[in-house]
Amino acid sequence: MPGYHTRKIDVQVGAFHCRIRALSDHMQFADPEGEAANAGICSASWSLFGQLWPASRVLAQAVKHIDIHNRRIIELGCGLGLPSLLLQSRGADITASDHHPLSEPFLDYNSALNKLPPIPYLDLPWADTALNVGKFDLIVGSDILYEGNHAELVGDVIGRIAADDAKVLITCPGRGYRNRLTRRLEELGFEVTETRMAFSEDQVAPFKGRLLCYRRGNLKQAA
Repeated sequence: MPGYHTRKIDVQVGAFHCRIRALSDHMQFADPEGEAANAGICSASWSLFGQLWPASRVLAQAVKHIDIHNRRIIELGCGLGLPSLLLQSRGADITASDHHPLSEPFLDYNSALNKLPPIPYLDLPWADTALNVGKFDLIVGSDILYEGNHAELVGDVIGRIAADDAKVLITCPGRGYRNRLTRRLEELGFEVTETRMAFSEDQVAPFKGRLLCYRRGNLKQAA
């Protein structure tokens, strides 16, 4: 027994249908070898990676028709990796990244469950400035600004891995740290477009959630 319980969720994003293995609830915790503790993940946040969050569905919708031609793409803080799975189904050059010790095995399981090739995975601690992973043309992430220091960490990661001509898509359900990220990325030459979006069917306008789109270089004026 792995020490935690899971369930399978049917997900539909446009014409893309998949099944995803997720943790059964928010109360799961299992770290017998101390891997999560060594990665700085406490028991209270251990289960966050294993939930299918609304922001992940919104991001998957946003990348459903995005241009993937000749683009190296990475998902930051992928968790269960729904957007990465969708991009993999489209034949994108997609790399998923996280720092939770179970993100990679869950991603591998869900790729196989949906008869997709394995998705390349990076263990990417945002504070590790020495890690060289190369440059990416498109960087995506969902609900990755939920702690006070995340905006600075994410901004610095993007600064290290973004190509000169780069696009960044972040879905944020309305947390108060997005302006910090915007200021940091503006310092790095990015311009931002914010689109208000519903993150659940019961939300009514004006929506708190945002799709944050940052562009730099030749992509600044792109639609």
